[in-house]
Amino acid sequence: MKKIIALLAVAFILLASGGGMAGEKLRIATEGAYPPFNYIGPDGKLAGSDVDIANALCEAMGAECELMAQDWDGMIPGLLAKKYDLIVASMSITEKRKKAVNFTKPYYQAPAQFVTLKGSGLSISREGLKGKKIGVQRATTYANYLESVYTDTVKIVYYDTVENHNLDLAAGRLDAVLAQAIYMGGVLKKPEGKNFEFVGQMIWDPKYIGVGAGIAVRKQDSELLKKVDEALAKIIADGTHKKIFQKYFDFDLYKY
Repeated sequence: MKKIIALLAVAFILLASGGGMAGEKLRIATEGAYPPFNYIGPDGKLAGSDVDIANALCEAMGAECELMAQDWDGMIPGLLAKKYDLIVASMSITEKRKKAVNFTKPYYQAPAQFVTLKGSGLSISREGLKGKKIGVQRATTYANYLESVYTDTVKIVYYDTVENHNLDLAAGRLDAVLAQAIYMGGVLKKPEGKNFEFVGQMIWDPKYIGVGAGIAVRKQDSELLKKVDEALAKIIADGTHKKIFQKYFDFDLYKY
């Protein structure tokens, strides 16, 4: 009888720790200020493609999801402080960030581009931007690009959200902003972006922009990383990933 009980106990432990994450609760952070990727909906709840991806991953892993909003510049510090377990917030994979956290494989890629007021005549070059005030969201790959390429040329003005630097651009307090081209393309179609236009070429250089957006986990959570990567592969293979992005975009963001 003791042997049977011992065998049952071992079987239970293996069942609880093996394949899938049934019953486990995962805390997932997103920004909630980056539509259509992540935002607060009219009902006060988090919504957007990142939120849908997070929920799809949890379903694929058999895990319960708890999503929470987190200011962008506190995103990685919050993960390291164990406020949550994953970041699903359109975070670009860069060498600098990889020193602090681990990433899954990319789940989409997007370039950056400068935006100005229509008719500004701004030229995107070191000479053309000399002395100009450029807005950018702090702690982003776009800020990294400006700091690396134009640091001694432009005056960089940092913001907590993209929405806030767009407000200053519209008010004429900035000469241009640098942000994700897909996001800004959506802004240009709205009333608040009616006087905006793209200038210069799209910026794809992985040295600054990264190799795509990934899901971040703590360095020590190697088993969780493996399970999230497996879940990501699953939702890509079964078409869930594609369906989610088609809901928000009329072009393909996944090129891997």
